[in-house]
Amino acid sequence: MKVATTGSQRKSNSEGIMAYLDHNATAPLRDASRLAAERAFALGGNASSVHAAGRAARALIEDARGQVAALASVEPPEVVFTSGATEANMLALWGAVQGAADAGDRITRLFVSAIEHPAVLANAAAVAERFAGLRLETIPVTRSGIADMEALKTGLREGKGRALVALMAANNETGVIQPVAEAAALAAEAGALLMVDAVQAVGRIPVPRADYLTLSAHKIGGLQGCGALILKPGVPFTSPMAGGGQEKGLRAGTENVPGIAGFGAAAAIAATEVADPSLRDRFEALLREIAPDAVIFGADAPRLANTSYFALPGIAAETALMALDLDGVMLSSGAACSSGKVKRSHVLAAMGVSDDVAGCTLRASFGWNSTEADVEAALKSITKLVARVRSRAAA
Repeated sequence: MKVATTGSQRKSNSEGIMAYLDHNATAPLRDASRLAAERAFALGGNASSVHAAGRAARALIEDARGQVAALASVEPPEVVFTSGATEANMLALWGAVQGAADAGDRITRLFVSAIEHPAVLANAAAVAERFAGLRLETIPVTRSGIADMEALKTGLREGKGRALVALMAANNETGVIQPVAEAAALAAEAGALLMVDAVQAVGRIPVPRADYLTLSAHKIGGLQGCGALILKPGVPFTSPMAGGGQEKGLRAGTENVPGIAGFGAAAAIAATEVADPSLRDRFEALLREIAPDAVIFGADAPRLANTSYFALPGIAAETALMALDLDGVMLSSGAACSSGKVKRSHVLAAMGVSDDVAGCTLRASFGWNSTEADVEAALKSITKLVARVRSRAAA
């Protein structure tokens, strides 16, 4: 994750500082992805057409399908392209429940971890409301942000009927890696199905195997607006989308050929990269020197090498984000799916973090074009912020 950037990808403000540390929200577009998308745009053609332009577009899609499949260690036919991870999550949840019902083996219990992305939580709630007899149950997490497998084990054994378990591979806010392998074993023992949101994990840790797996292109340097649902062969699935029969009838709608081509290019590169925690570790070590009272969430748990989720007690997240942004330093307060608003984190609430501390939380997330200069710029700005706030408090 220490790759030099081009001038077009990194500009400076009036003070000459520019540090983008928000890769978990979206990674900057890779040159290879941009070039792949440009070739697709120039080519034109609908992949469902039988003429030459259509066949060329289809070839781009199938090449990308193979690249994404290789990144996830699955076979190409298992990859279904979507408009993003939100749609993929929706398709997985609705498709699994409807598919099981159509097969005469209804799902009666849906277990969802308390720290799932809103794209999973909201769709799980909608599915539970739509399908009669489906009970939604929450898997609690420890104070470190790890899903409680004992609670899942008890829930699976005590309930009746087939279950579907939704557990993300790694949390988008804390970066804490979840015990997916253990959840898979528990699900298999109980005859349950497993859905895994692997959006933050892909390209950073080995992608786990699951009955339903979701991915997003822009988290690894592809284009926004493209994702994938990976379906294990033989799992129940009935698509809730009707239309022209694209993606073998599993996801209707004309394929986004440029986005898919860019996704494939990003996947091919991400498959060769090794996550390096050195930037995160340096950032956190110096952060503790600047602000000894800083709280780093999930520090005692396995985490993604690129994510630091921390609080500066006494400094509101909104205040910090604005001050950092004025210095050309871009962090976030957590999930970037709330219309740009800073609001209470459901992840921290599930971890038992107080409102006072949760309101002071920031996330730094590194990626393919992050450098030590980014760390230095961020820490310089944080130093100014902490000194200013502390001096006001002492006045």
